Amino acid sequence: MTPPRAAHPEPHQNAARGPFDWVAAETAAWFGDQGPRLLYVAKAMLAAFTALWLAFRLELDSPFTALATTIILALPSSGMVLEKAFNRLLGTVVGCTASVILVALFPQAPALLLTGVALWVALCTGGAAMHRNQRSYSFVLAGYTACMIAVPAIDNPGHVFTLAVTRLTEVGLGIIVATVVHDVIFPRRHAHTVMRTVQARYASFIGFCQKVLEHRLSPADTELHHLKFAADIAALESGRAAAYFEAGHASAHTRQLHAFNAAFMDVLTTFYTVHRLIHRLRSDAAAPGTLDVLALVEPIHARMATALKDDLSAARMAQLRTGLAADIAAAQRQADATALDRPHRIDFDTALELLQRFARDLGEFAALYHGLTEDRRQQVSDPVAYTPRTPPAIVLASAFRAGATLLVAAGAWYWLAWPGMGNVILMATIFCALASSSPRPTAMVHQVLIGFLIAVPLSFVTEFWLVARADDFAPMVLATLPIFALGAYITTIPKWGGIGVGLGLFPATLLVPANQMRYDVESFLSSELSLVMGVVVAYVMFAVVLPEHTMGQRDHVAAALWREARSACTAGLGRLKRRFDNRVRDLLSQLNAAAGPAPREAARAVVRQGLTLLELGHAVIELRQLIAASPAGPVRHSLQQVVARVAHYLQAPQQGQGQAALDAILQAGAAIRAVLPDAVPERLPALHTALADLHAIYTSLLDQISTGETRHAA
Repeated sequence: MTPPRAAHPEPHQNAARGPFDWVAAETAAWFGDQGPRLLYVAKAMLAAFTALWLAFRLELDSPFTALATTIILALPSSGMVLEKAFNRLLGTVVGCTASVILVALFPQAPALLLTGVALWVALCTGGAAMHRNQRSYSFVLAGYTACMIAVPAIDNPGHVFTLAVTRLTEVGLGIIVATVVHDVIFPRRHAHTVMRTVQARYASFIGFCQKVLEHRLSPADTELHHLKFAADIAALESGRAAAYFEAGHASAHTRQLHAFNAAFMDVLTTFYTVHRLIHRLRSDAAAPGTLDVLALVEPIHARMATALKDDLSAARMAQLRTGLAADIAAAQRQADATALDRPHRIDFDTALELLQRFARDLGEFAALYHGLTEDRRQQVSDPVAYTPRTPPAIVLASAFRAGATLLVAAGAWYWLAWPGMGNVILMATIFCALASSSPRPTAMVHQVLIGFLIAVPLSFVTEFWLVARADDFAPMVLATLPIFALGAYITTIPKWGGIGVGLGLFPATLLVPANQMRYDVESFLSSELSLVMGVVVAYVMFAVVLPEHTMGQRDHVAAALWREARSACTAGLGRLKRRFDNRVRDLLSQLNAAAGPAPREAARAVVRQGLTLLELGHAVIELRQLIAASPAGPVRHSLQQVVARVAHYLQAPQQGQGQAALDAILQAGAAIRAVLPDAVPERLPALHTALADLHAIYTSLLDQISTGETRHAA
């Protein structure tokens, strides 16, 4: 029996449905893009006005503080809100305590009190610049909270304790409301964002390896990828810290994310060394013998690039390692038949050694990735957590700038005798502290200033045309909702986020909804001017006081990279490789944030230098580990001389020191080759690894110093 034919829509039905399908598709796309933003704005407004209503009911002195707290804590995910809320509460408690102590020490000495507050603000701002994560927010809060309480208490020190308790109560109310709203009502878990980041990182790195192995990326593009990967490492650590505050996040998952970040740094550094060796060989292809090495190695690269297109499961990685071992054995037989000279034979052996390391590190990285994505608990060692490390000069400059800002504004307060200067002091101090951890502080403060200026006329209209006509809480909410919602929405646009912050905070401070409202145009305009002037002062201080000492400034990053390379030669070996990786990647992340999406040549030169120093430092650390496990003898002594000479060069990078290091490497290579024929089989792998490390150090030094001499091999 013939089955009935399926019904198909007539052409005129398809034509009629076309516009509806288009509208449905466009609507779905719009909600996919704008839906999360609108939900975020709705939750932020719900938290803000709930906190304000509770503050009114509790008859708090400054209800707007609770409202402003919820606006400050409004973030896309519940984990980020909880993390920032915890740090805000901690910073507020410390700042309130510090203000009470400072006023108690100098109750009748305004000059000494302001000096003490300036020193406290400088100390806290330096701490914020040093940490550069949500922990830094605690330092910022501790600094400017003390300022917000101590400055109003100058004329009436007996009220300082009341001011501190009131501030803590109002901020605590805002924190409770914000965390409940964002964590209970349609919560957006940051753990999901972290997992999407993990998946994107893995796919991006595998694609990057394929392109490099197939020679589809230029050296400049490769450097930019490494810069982006450094930023990704920092971003994943920041996301992990936020997800830690969410319910259901286990400590084992935190260790897995730490291990994933650590494995990524290992495989990234190993792969960079592989790439640099092949790049040097291809650049020197005209030299006799180099083409023979490339002919032996590049087919292995091509087969590995093909293998990376498959899912790197445990079984697939085992096949990849088996195939790589077979390819290496075949290439070694061909090399023996070709009879390469010694320098090129060492190039060849080093390339094979690095490929084996890359396969090993890639297997660990892939295993950790699959454990995370498949939600499998893995037993991992607890690696050193990724920790930001800011160059000391920038930390000191940030501290000095914040303290100087407060003292300059306080001096102007004394000479002008303008009551509004109190607001100027507070706003200038707040934004000098907040921007201290930003890679582009003047741009950040400039955006906030734009938001303040936009909010000036909007706040005036809202206060005197809308709020003045509100006779109950609900009409007041309707009157102020548009300006607060506009500010919250603009913060969801990364390019204009600072403008949204200014547009949200300015009305929260200026409209000042209180239990007993006062409508005074003169006072309103004075407050407007003082708030704007405070942000202007912060902007001017960043532009004038040590403008080159800001986060990510390339000269400071370059100097810090050299210091970290020296530490690889001299610091204790316990977890040294992990600490060195963390610090170098963090410095490159700072450089990436300051350079923006299109780094200039000067910034890219620092990236090249940093990657070379990273390669050099890794090889030195591995060499030191081999030295620690080696018996006394001429090989160990020669390797120790290499480390000492490299350390001297990194301390004083001059031509003579560089040449001495190169000579020591050549002598150590000769000493190792002298004992190779009689070495026991158990020692052979360590000796071959030492030769590969010496070769990596030698070529890295040649990248740093141009001796002009003929190329050697260790």
